[in-house]
Amino acid sequence: MTVLNVAMFGSDELAKEIAKATDQRDVHTYVHKEIQDGVAKIISIIRPARYPERLRPLLNAISAGRVGIIEINAIDATLGEVLVAFASSNIRLGIAIIKPKEGDWVDQDMAEKMFAQAGLTHWKFMSPDGLEIRNQLYHLMSEIEDELADSASSPLVVSIDQHFNVKGIGLVAIGYVQCGTLKVHDELHILPSNGSGNTKSLQVMDDDVQQAQSGDRVGIAIRGAKEDSLSNGSIIVKPAINDKKTNTHIPLSVVEHKSSEM
Repeated sequence: MTVLNVAMFGSDELAKEIAKATDQRDVHTYVHKEIQDGVAKIISIIRPARYPERLRPLLNAISAGRVGIIEINAIDATLGEVLVAFASSNIRLGIAIIKPKEGDWVDQDMAEKMFAQAGLTHWKFMSPDGLEIRNQLYHLMSEIEDELADSASSPLVVSIDQHFNVKGIGLVAIGYVQCGTLKVHDELHILPSNGSGNTKSLQVMDDDVQQAQSGDRVGIAIRGAKEDSLSNGSIIVKPAINDKKTNTHIPLSVVEHKSSEM
């Protein structure tokens, strides 16, 4: 199974033309699945529904996205902020759709110049046709298929955007596997709280699974962790290993930076 996460700044209406709506919280998700050559290939669109009122949903979306979609209703400060956010997250491939509000007009030449100035030179401008956009997303998936496969074998990083207690299960965290593979019974290290626990069970697309890999939106039932060790924006990684007997030294897969005191 191959999953392509798509960070989208745009309307619910356009997203539903491309994929089927699933989770509808601060960050809305839309999923389309096809079987190609016997392999499941999934487009997962992540849309920050409450942006620009809140910045966090946008950050959650672009932190998980491999490629992007930007729907352009106007040339304004919000568009500029979105372009900077996507460029800063190194989302180098994507689709731009000009769809002005009724009675308005958007200068495509100006929009293309803004994308170029932001460094998004490999983005393709397309018409607001859901089927054509979906086909282009599958084309982008094929372009970066090796990159997606390499990501699954990288050290584990899971970004968390929800957490809660479930009766009979315990503490559950939900987020995206940014890279690596997470398995049931794996030991976990939670940042920035430095909490710990292990994986009791996993769910991907509401199915119980034994492992989740890069690109998956995963629900993690965590045994042994305190609820206050998690927050929206937490990162889950594998614990560092420093075994002198076997001379095994594996650092954390992310580098923690201290907050500025200025």
